Amino acid sequence: MASKHDQLTEMLTPVVKSLGCELWGLEYFSQGRHSTLRLYIDKEGGVGLTECESVSRQVSSVLDVEDPIAGEYTLEVSSPGMDRPLYTLEQFARYSGEQVNIKLRSAFEGRRKFSGVLRGVESDEVLVVVDEHEYLLPIELIEKANIVPRF
Repeated sequence: MASKHDQLTEMLTPVVKSLGCELWGLEYFSQGRHSTLRLYIDKEGGVGLTECESVSRQVSSVLDVEDPIAGEYTLEVSSPGMDRPLYTLEQFARYSGEQVNIKLRSAFEGRRKFSGVLRGVESDEVLVVVDEHEYLLPIELIEKANIVPRF
């Protein structure tokens, strides 16, 4: 059986795409009877308030009809921003060479947090260099990953 995250991703990806955007990522949190659904959208040249509003309206309509979330929920739609979260192997590969912060679900080689240079992907693992030491982190262990903005 598909997880709620996978179900929502499958349902909403075509909706976002039909509006000329890419569903960069999705976060779903359930706290008691109230849930939060956060969508990150992107497109060539970036997204603005207009795209976020359009996607929000369209996604709300689909969620009202399909009713995949029990009880009350808050829908948030935004761009990935400068500290862009990374979710898929393709996204990690696309941002090879960037500084990243990665937090794991459980310890790997004695640690859960890694801050270093993203060197790409190998098979289903993310290659990151921290203090001249290479780590191959399994994608399924990654709880959260973000690009570190450069100013």
